[in-house]
Amino acid sequence: MILFDGIRLNNATFRQGPNQYFFTVDARTVGSLEVRRGGASTRYGSDAIGGAINALPRNPRLDPQARGFALRPGGMLRWASADGELGGRAELDAQLGSRLALLGGVGYRRVGQLESGGRLDTPAVGNTPAGGWVPRFEDDGRTQLGTGFQEWASDLRLVLAINDDLRLTAAVYDYRQLDAPRTDKCPPPEAARSSCLSYDEQFRTLGYLSLRGRLGRLAASTHLALSYQNQHERRRDARPSGNLENGGRDDVHSFGLLARLVSEPLALGGGEGAPTLALGYGGDLYHDRVSSVAWVRFTDSGQLHSASRGQYIEGSSYTWAGAYVQPELALFGRRLFVRAGARLAFSAASSPADEASATVAVSQRWLTAVGHGGLEWRPLRGLSVLLALDRSFRAPNLDDLTSRQATGPGFQIENPSLEAESALTLEAGLRFDRGPLQAELWAYWARLEDAIEREPLPLASCPQATGRSCLRLVNLDGRATIVGAELAARLFLPLRFTLRATLAWAHGEGPNPSREGGAEVPLSRVPPLNGSVELRWRHRLGIYAGAALRWALAQDRLSLGDIADARIPPGGTPGFAVFDLRAGYRLRRHLVAALVVENLGDVAYRYHGSSVNGPGRGVVLGLEGRL
Repeated sequence: MILFDGIRLNNATFRQGPNQYFFTVDARTVGSLEVRRGGASTRYGSDAIGGAINALPRNPRLDPQARGFALRPGGMLRWASADGELGGRAELDAQLGSRLALLGGVGYRRVGQLESGGRLDTPAVGNTPAGGWVPRFEDDGRTQLGTGFQEWASDLRLVLAINDDLRLTAAVYDYRQLDAPRTDKCPPPEAARSSCLSYDEQFRTLGYLSLRGRLGRLAASTHLALSYQNQHERRRDARPSGNLENGGRDDVHSFGLLARLVSEPLALGGGEGAPTLALGYGGDLYHDRVSSVAWVRFTDSGQLHSASRGQYIEGSSYTWAGAYVQPELALFGRRLFVRAGARLAFSAASSPADEASATVAVSQRWLTAVGHGGLEWRPLRGLSVLLALDRSFRAPNLDDLTSRQATGPGFQIENPSLEAESALTLEAGLRFDRGPLQAELWAYWARLEDAIEREPLPLASCPQATGRSCLRLVNLDGRATIVGAELAARLFLPLRFTLRATLAWAHGEGPNPSREGGAEVPLSRVPPLNGSVELRWRHRLGIYAGAALRWALAQDRLSLGDIADARIPPGGTPGFAVFDLRAGYRLRRHLVAALVVENLGDVAYRYHGSSVNGPGRGVVLGLEGRL
């Protein structure tokens, strides 16, 4: 699940792999990212079956001792050679008296076609054939078609300090991406070079009021929010060889209400080190309304034909609601923590029928109880041992139940009979933070029931027989499992050197959705063993320099959908090792200048599941200044 300032960004039309939507969060407005490991449905509800990412926005500076007005302008600039990116942001951080502050800004970015290190060498076929898979290349064999876009972003955040413990925030964030091609469909692997599916408009607007702080002993930490969000897409699928353009527009209007509270710890006995109990509790309600239309324009005659339905069904709606409780018991002088939680969640999908396209009506309801339990033991200063068991779920959304759309593996049709998928996740971890070493080690096991996966279908079963294959989403019979481990460490060395490293491994397997061949097959788009290592030096005057290595092994364990997906090279995604160099200068909060030489070896590489090869050898320059 994706959240912004604790507010749900996921809506009823989010497709699998929502990178497209997280991209609509302007990184220049984000102060930090909060990652919830494992299942997080107890706190956040449906869609948090695999955890949650919460983007926490930057706040204006608010000094309660200040008087009068304080204006602090700032700006950012960025340029990259691999895609010709040029963009920046102008902003104003202002304080109006002792209790009111604002932060507002406007940003723009223009990105051209991305130059990679070249075509990939794949385990099965050597160099990827231009025209057979994605991405397609210009004649130089390096510049990738179907890349490049423009974006505008603007935001305004007002913060009012009601008292020393309570703040009211009113905020609006607007993001507008223009002329963004879908790389694996621009052109599609089976189509002419001139064919292209592009998102002419990918807009997202979020506005909300929130109250944070202390309201009393039962609400020592409070977050209340009322929100509205609009997600807007306008697509154009140009097929010049057929003298036609398929167009579509989708709008999702999301209304939200949430309350998250934590009580003050209650002592359960007398004396120092007595057990304490704190109670977290709350609830949320989100409702989506969907507008969706589609059309065909014949470019030779200029005629326009409206389709009976869009990618979704006009007038569809979706509702999420739930309430949760999360007690935390601290024992033995806060050396042992016992945590638990439970949520009762409700989800409802409604979509009218469309006889002209043979689309049946959808009216689905899910009432689900989930929960988690965990222990944290702190045997030594700086060392924590953690164990957690979580039950989370994901109810199918309107994209799963009603959409007809082009995807990587083929053309996807709706399945109105899908049921909710659930996961039982067991996690064990170690955290160490003492002296020069900071480290985390995690191992996890997850069992998925009724997991939703793609099932290939014969073309005759597809109402719109387009592309290379046709598929639909189904609930897998039996259980799927994912096991994995992750390591992250940072070591402070003498002479102001710092060493960072990460390592991640996962293995997923589940029932065969086609019911042909083996009984068990790999799950879709599970990443291979991968990691990173970086050595950095920083001078006390603010100068820094470093070198980094990003790497991944080959991934040849492919699901049926992966095999049919043109974004994954024949035989699997090759491994890679990419070196980067960094240098820069930081003057407190006032000035940051950064230089990155990326992909020093000019390696051709791609992250597993992506349709775009990574940048070739290039330079990135960044400049940031604030008063």
